[in-house]
Amino acid sequence: MAKMNFGGVEENVVTRDEFPLEKAREVMKDETIAIIGYGVQGPGQALNLRDNGFNVIVGQRQNSKTWDKAVADGWVPGETLFPIEEAAEKGTIIQYLLSDAAQIEVWPALKAKLSPGKALYFSHGFGITYKDRTGIIPPEGVDVILVAPKGSGTSLRRMFLAGRGLNSSYAIFQDATGRAKERVVALGIGVGSGYLFETTFQKEVYSDLTGERGTLMGAIAGIFEAQYEVLRKRGHSPSEAFNETVEELTQSLMPLVAENGMDWMYANCSTTAQRGALDWKGKFRDAVKPVFEELYEEVATGREAQRSIDTNSQSDYREKLEVELKEIRESEMWQAGTQVRSLRPENEKKTIKA
Repeated sequence: MAKMNFGGVEENVVTRDEFPLEKAREVMKDETIAIIGYGVQGPGQALNLRDNGFNVIVGQRQNSKTWDKAVADGWVPGETLFPIEEAAEKGTIIQYLLSDAAQIEVWPALKAKLSPGKALYFSHGFGITYKDRTGIIPPEGVDVILVAPKGSGTSLRRMFLAGRGLNSSYAIFQDATGRAKERVVALGIGVGSGYLFETTFQKEVYSDLTGERGTLMGAIAGIFEAQYEVLRKRGHSPSEAFNETVEELTQSLMPLVAENGMDWMYANCSTTAQRGALDWKGKFRDAVKPVFEELYEEVATGREAQRSIDTNSQSDYREKLEVELKEIRESEMWQAGTQVRSLRPENEKKTIKA
């Protein structure tokens, strides 16, 4: 394990140099990894582990779209693809990658398959951190570990295929076998992590829920809408408003930030942009910081988790969700986005080739 210093704060990280794939395979040589759930994180982690040479099976509900997706991805019913309970019975490491709501529903059946010595693996700290609300209380004889890729399963898979790694956090909630550390790190390397940084189940879920509702999704979507609406109200065309709000950010500026940092991006834009961004940055920070304080408090108290549990467990949740997503999809801003994306040069080339 390496020690890294981030602005004076020392953290434990694991890199692929010090824990190479060959070592991870050796740690996992006698393990059967059962991926339970083939929705958001399941495909990326399962396929990466399989391609990296690990013994992987998938557990999924039969007669479902995700079962069919698993078959299309090369998982063979009766050989590497099984109903959930059967896969959990066969696995020595159970990667519990169902949605938070589905984890609550399936938990009694899954718990019955957790014999001593197995490992229960999560990619989100929700079920364990809020166990008083979810009822997910693991038996004492199993390791309880976490690897949380900092991105979607789709991104994890795409970066793996491109020869890159997506950074992940890791945590140990319960070490029953004395092997929890080597197991979690080996799995983190196996699923395609760039490097692993240490956390706890609680800190993972607090930061994750805050981030999803904040700069990763909720806040950024709200900021997009606010700026777009102001530009349109002041007479700018949909194309101009979308380009200045979304397209330039995602296609031009954020890649520079990702590569070199915000300071580098500031230093390599016009002096007019520099000055304006620096002058207005503090106003935006001061305006939204109280919202982030409120958000974190809602997460830390469990109220945000309870809202999620209550809403996501409703029988008509999917139908209600589709109505909300349709409203976003059919809004003028994202309709403009569809048109703008279709005009990108790479799409033009695809059209010519076709």
